[in-house]
Amino acid sequence: MKKAPTVITGTVGMDAHVIGTKVLSRALRDAGFNVVELGMQVSPEEFINVTQETNADAILMSSLYGMAELDLEAGLRDVILYIGGNLVIGRYDPKEAEVIFKKLGFDRVYPPEADIDAAIIDLKNDLKTKGKM
Repeated sequence: MKKAPTVITGTVGMDAHVIGTKVLSRALRDAGFNVVELGMQVSPEEFINVTQETNADAILMSSLYGMAELDLEAGLRDVILYIGGNLVIGRYDPKEAEVIFKKLGFDRVYPPEADIDAAIIDLKNDLKTKGKM
């Protein structure tokens, strides 16, 4: 039997809006994942360090204060990267934000109103594709 995939959650940069990642972390645990919650105001370097220390399979980060693009430098090999929330300041087209964050190396980009259950299904499918589940 394979071990449960390990997922890192938290808010990136100076974002203190942690409630969404708490809800996401709980849903992931309920779905059978091993979750490492980093909490709020996590630097990209800390996400990377904890991912390497725990041999995590995925990082799911959020940002609700609109400055995520400035906070990030994505690109860990073999680690699935997801981001969701209010990713840029002001009104924006989620499809445009998706293009920006996919160029930064994210596998999936979710708008603020994303369905957690759908994201978990996406994660399971992505982990299966990489042979990690």
